[in-house]
Amino acid sequence: MQNQYKETLLKFYNREKRMPTYSEMMKLFGFKSKNAVARIVEKLIDAGMVTKDSLGRLLPASSFNEVPLLGLVKAGFPSPGEDVLETTMNIDNFLIQRKDRTYILEVDGDSMIEAHIADGDMVIAERTDTAKDGEIVIAEVDGEFTMKYFRKEGNKVWLQPANKNFKPIYPENDLQIRAVVRGVIRKY
Repeated sequence: MQNQYKETLLKFYNREKRMPTYSEMMKLFGFKSKNAVARIVEKLIDAGMVTKDSLGRLLPASSFNEVPLLGLVKAGFPSPGEDVLETTMNIDNFLIQRKDRTYILEVDGDSMIEAHIADGDMVIAERTDTAKDGEIVIAEVDGEFTMKYFRKEGNKVWLQPANKNFKPIYPENDLQIRAVVRGVIRKY
């Protein structure tokens, strides 16, 4: 029964980008009193699905948006599959380490196609001004922004595309790291 209420809250949250008020939950759940809503909310809090802030407003707990993680799937030869729930995972927590420093960009172009980053993909980038050799970065080079591999050899730095049809970019004046790419999202 809790899952039914959680699903209703999740649909509301995804549509409205906020948790519903108690009055809204009365309508959502078909209840006639706020006491009935309060009992459901307490059960959802006990189950770790929601929390409350200092003003008593409902907030999604870290497990609220979790998706079932069923296990592995072979990408080679077929193997028997079983729907065995191993655990759940929160996609935000998996992809985003530091939410306050993270943003998403849509990819325009195919200079990183050999790194499996295609035109129209979304990249998750974490703001930073430093990068390690070989990391994929968002960089400002001579006043223009681009996404490439950051390369460093001694005091020499450059940006390396992941497409043989593009040439490396050597800064004429300035190269500033703005972010490191942490993940790629592709929707089919």
